Amino acid sequence: MKHPIGTIVSLMVDHERGVPERVHHFLKVYAFSKVIGESEGLDEREQEIIQIAALMHDIGIRPSLAKYGSSAGVYQEQEGPALARTKLTELGYDSQLIERVCFLIAHHHTYGEQRDRDLQILIEADFLVNALEEKMSREAIERARERIFRTARGTAYLQAMFL
Repeated sequence: MKHPIGTIVSLMVDHERGVPERVHHFLKVYAFSKVIGESEGLDEREQEIIQIAALMHDIGIRPSLAKYGSSAGVYQEQEGPALARTKLTELGYDSQLIERVCFLIAHHHTYGEQRDRDLQILIEADFLVNALEEKMSREAIERARERIFRTARGTAYLQAMFL
């Protein structure tokens, strides 16, 4: 079942109730993911998946804080997929979409060499937002440009914003 993207936005705003900075974070990651995905030529289904994953990518923060006392990326990747799967199943999304969104959530802090196009987009979008929020140094951003960024649009945004 396909829902308007606003359904996921509302679900996540409610999930992050009382933590406006996380709402702002996922909305910015969503915006970058949407535009980078469009510029990379994602089809409609891929675009739907990347947009949902971008909105839900940090859904594991609350359970990570409760379970480990930390929101470290590794914990988000462990705790996020199960919660996302439950929420997307309740909304009636198909199993293939759910599994791909959960895969993206489970790997959005994994910067290995081999990355599928949708994961690459999510990682870049999240980094663009994190670089500002975490006040990363120019040197760290330059290293990320070399190590992490691969899309033309994401690289152009990184360059224009920070370098």
